[in-house]
Amino acid sequence: MLEEFGRPLEVQEVDLAEPKAGEVLVRLVACGVCHTDLYTASGADPSGYAPTVLGHEGAGVVETVGDGVTSLAVGDHVVTLFSPQCRECIHCLSDRTNLCLAIREQQNKGYLPDGSTRLSRSGEPIRHFMGTSTFAEYTVIPEIALAKVNREAPLDRACLFACGLSTGLGAAINTAAVQAGSTCVVFGAGMVGLGAVAGCRLQGAERIVCVDLSQQRLELARGQGATDCWPADEHTVERVLEATGGFGADYTFEATGLVAVMRQAVEAARMGWGLCTVAGVAGKGETLDVIPRLLITGRRVCGSSFGGVKGRDQVPELVELYLRGEIDVDPFISHRMPLEQVNRAFELMEAQDGIRSVLQLSA
Repeated sequence: MLEEFGRPLEVQEVDLAEPKAGEVLVRLVACGVCHTDLYTASGADPSGYAPTVLGHEGAGVVETVGDGVTSLAVGDHVVTLFSPQCRECIHCLSDRTNLCLAIREQQNKGYLPDGSTRLSRSGEPIRHFMGTSTFAEYTVIPEIALAKVNREAPLDRACLFACGLSTGLGAAINTAAVQAGSTCVVFGAGMVGLGAVAGCRLQGAERIVCVDLSQQRLELARGQGATDCWPADEHTVERVLEATGGFGADYTFEATGLVAVMRQAVEAARMGWGLCTVAGVAGKGETLDVIPRLLITGRRVCGSSFGGVKGRDQVPELVELYLRGEIDVDPFISHRMPLEQVNRAFELMEAQDGIRSVLQLSA
């Protein structure tokens, strides 16, 4: 429970109401601890609120379904979706975006679609986080915010597809649509960056350069398909240009959230057709400074939310890639711990110790 910004989370019992129409009760088995959770807990997120139950990178088993739920049944294994897919709104019907509009307004306020919450304490409502609230043993989530996945997938691995891993994979596969034989540069080797490296490999990129400050993370990038691993410094752009005949990379990906690195990613993109995909989330009030000449000479910049992944349709497909051995998920899990150690997971994240801590919530 996030009681107050800037203070440690508190593990406590709260009341959870039964699901209403179009909602599902999920017994959570595992949940990754993502930087977005820490960002909100710190108070840096201008749209944050408290009290709330944080967590959004979850996976579990359906326990109960509300009236009108047709796509899920008791016993189904599911991955939570902070980016839902109603399959009916103008955005869901378009292949140009994954930003479903169906419940966006209420979700951003911390409410379920009917404008209320299922969480409470002593009769006082507690708001949901990103429509999911997965730092818990049980949660109630809209049907359209759950992806049914293969029961063969271990849920402590499947949970990573709820946010970071899918975001990186999708940035390369969906947003950038990397072409075979191309040269890619990925800035940042956290979860999103490593997912982008894997996505570039799956798309058939010929050269994949990963740039990061950590040698340990760069080794993980090599395991995901990076052909070149470079320590990050102020000369990275020049090094990319030198390695590409002075032109730049066909595709660049920014996965750090640092605006200075975003600028490097733009500058490292190829003259004529280079595409820079920004997947990192910058700090409050920060802006990206881009020289217009870089755009006039053919470079493009785009953003990527959840990797352009339409969750209910595509997360199960990504999980199948893992089950077929095309994505190696195990190296991403650095620490496993019970819910009671969630603040320890935040400390490890701030120390950049590992890639993902996974909370083990139930058997």
